[in-house]
Amino acid sequence: MVQVRLPEADPDILGARAHIVADLRAILGPDQVIDDPDRLRAYECDGLTAYRCPPMVAVLPETTEQVAELLRYARQRGIKVVPRGAGTSLSGGALPLADGILLVMTRFNRILEIDYENRAVRVQPGVTNLAITRAVEEHGFYYAPDPSSQIACTIGGNVAENSGGVHCLKYGLTAHNVLGVELVLPDGEILRLGGKHPECDGYDLLGVVIGSEGMLGVVTEVTVRILPKPETARAVLMGFASVEQAGDCVAAIIAHGILPAGLEMMDRLAIHAAEDFCAPGYPREAEALLICELDGPAAEVEHLIGVIGSIARQHGAFLVQASTSEEERLRFWAGRKNAFPAVGRISPDYYCMDGTIPRKRLAEVLARMREMSERYGLRVANVFHAGDGNLHPLILYDANAPGELERAEQFGAEILKLCVAVGGVLTGEHGVGIEKRDLMPVMFSEAELDQQQRVKCVFDPDQILNPGKVFPTLHRCAELGRVHVHGGRLRFPHLPRF
Repeated sequence: MVQVRLPEADPDILGARAHIVADLRAILGPDQVIDDPDRLRAYECDGLTAYRCPPMVAVLPETTEQVAELLRYARQRGIKVVPRGAGTSLSGGALPLADGILLVMTRFNRILEIDYENRAVRVQPGVTNLAITRAVEEHGFYYAPDPSSQIACTIGGNVAENSGGVHCLKYGLTAHNVLGVELVLPDGEILRLGGKHPECDGYDLLGVVIGSEGMLGVVTEVTVRILPKPETARAVLMGFASVEQAGDCVAAIIAHGILPAGLEMMDRLAIHAAEDFCAPGYPREAEALLICELDGPAAEVEHLIGVIGSIARQHGAFLVQASTSEEERLRFWAGRKNAFPAVGRISPDYYCMDGTIPRKRLAEVLARMREMSERYGLRVANVFHAGDGNLHPLILYDANAPGELERAEQFGAEILKLCVAVGGVLTGEHGVGIEKRDLMPVMFSEAELDQQQRVKCVFDPDQILNPGKVFPTLHRCAELGRVHVHGGRLRFPHLPRF
């Protein structure tokens, strides 16, 4: 197993574990505290299973007040806290600490309010992504962000990582679909940022919190935007003899001024895995497959299908097939949505990457990745959001084969460095966590990283929330300078408190 560098465990905290567990039971109740080593194993990692660390103790609060009291207690005792949702994070963002409290938010699982007039839904962070759509679809609405793990991932985790999905090209990431949050700061103070209204005055603190990876506060409520279901939605399958042709076609579609609801790409290995897993009807002879979804008025969708078909053929597509029913549309998407478990059937392990590049560099980057695959001796299946250049290479390896995990990590790091080199970024929606932490200097200067840490210091001056993530070097707040926290508390006078 790879040894990941985490903050050193505090021997005094570990020595006081029994007293800490007793205190937590007094705050919460016996059924909300887990300290049995066997039961804690269930929480030792998130979706990035290469890194594991059982927590000192796990707690399952049920109210905002309990979260506030827990954080006050942890801050007073100097105990680290790692928030966790459903554990589907692929960047190690919810990796526990040996001397820390794992704050599990899955019991916050209620939909609190559905407001169709304002097209908003208030939910607790433990509600799954797909549950929001299911709650409002009867009235013709849906929640746009739809990560592949939407059946399991929770909205709190989506907020922490700014998750996307196959429809993020047109409808945006989580940041574009969240209107407000209730946030508990490390000192137990409860804030509300935003609300049902689309805009708020003052600094965009909501934008700071979304994507902050559990490092600034604990989200206990989320208000999301819901959208009316489009009149028509149809998907188009396009098969190509090379990934370069498919990549060029993506760039051409966007350059033509068309904004699809979704534009996804899969390579040959992913196509075969998906076809064997759920038989969505993909062409096995294709080296690359594009799935393009168009939605809106029926006449407009019909017209755009013709335009996109023409563009695809100009770029070498040998197959252009548009869905003719809702059942067929869902079948086209089934292979893409199930690509990760499908690939899991053909390899003992895989490492799911996440980097973003300019669309015009797709063909070049995919060709370079093929060269890397041969050099590292590891297969890679490509499944990604082609429309916005968000790559998700799946590097296949066997953790039981000596050296393969290390090679997979080196392969992944080279992919991410390539993303930055061609004008892209280290992540699109998975976050930095542990996985990309030590690559942050590839993209940011030391001054830029220090400035980002100053933001954390304002929210969390004692640095108890999720330490060891995102920043390759964690400075004490006093070392960074120019950070002013009045009495150790964050002050935003215009924000409502509870």
